[in-house]
Amino acid sequence: MKRVKREKAVQYAFTNSVKPVLKVSEGEEFTVETWDAIGNRIKTKEDLPVPKVLGELLDATPMKTNFLAGPIFVEGAEKGDVLAVDVLDVVPAEHGVNFILPGFGPLADSLKYRECSGPYTHIIKHLPGPSGTTSDGEALLETGEKWRLKPFIGTIGVAPEWETLGSLISQGPWGGNLDCRDVCKGSRIYLPVFNKGALLFLGDVHGCQADTEFCGVADECAAELRLACTVIKKKRIPFVRIEKEESIVQLSCYRPLEEAVKRACLWMIDWLVEDYGKSQRSAYIHLSINPKVRVNVYQMLMADRLEFTVGVEFPKEHL
Repeated sequence: MKRVKREKAVQYAFTNSVKPVLKVSEGEEFTVETWDAIGNRIKTKEDLPVPKVLGELLDATPMKTNFLAGPIFVEGAEKGDVLAVDVLDVVPAEHGVNFILPGFGPLADSLKYRECSGPYTHIIKHLPGPSGTTSDGEALLETGEKWRLKPFIGTIGVAPEWETLGSLISQGPWGGNLDCRDVCKGSRIYLPVFNKGALLFLGDVHGCQADTEFCGVADECAAELRLACTVIKKKRIPFVRIEKEESIVQLSCYRPLEEAVKRACLWMIDWLVEDYGKSQRSAYIHLSINPKVRVNVYQMLMADRLEFTVGVEFPKEHL
């Protein structure tokens, strides 16, 4: 099986100006090794998120985080197509890290919540699950608390047509730093293509994350990914879409939050009409009365140009 080694997963931008690190054919399974968001700079709780430890990552503007593997050239993909990325497995490393970065996050300047201003580091152990790997394992906190890992790919996308966009603070129809927990094992991710070969980038795996990722940092971890891609010819979609086993999800990134939700709802109506034959009125009503239609707030962090990531989820049983 073809593989992208971790030492090649060191891009900080979505761009078509660098040489592909891998070429794959449609349906071919391949493996990608990724760094955590900060390139394994923090290994113990004594390694605090300060300039002495993070070095040049903090000195850059924007910060050089969310290391990416790519670009990956997918044969047959051309501008005007859609790339479907099947996430076959996400296996986190044996530990992850959560930290509070000074000056970063919604409570960075809070006088009331002084403990939340940092610097602080919390190492999260990843215990193997029934499969024998951390793909279905548990997170063990320093407090002794445990819960199921739910690993996903935090940053995923293809190269835009002509721009170069940073891996930390950029989002768009092509993908970006979405921090969407549904980009996980068993999901199919749909991305519009703007270049020959699609030029797929991915990284920034999270072992687990709460809705909104409120402090701005999740369970950041290195990982090994197993993927396969197919190409849907001559199709346009307005933004990233996800197909899960029992539902479909239309993503949107925007501020304010209510505008992000509205856009996702309108794009979901279009998806239901164009691909599933529903009338506009039927789709519109479903979004108001169907109790299985959900609005997920994946990421809600006020950081530079980063926008809020939401997803409208529609049950397949009503397609």
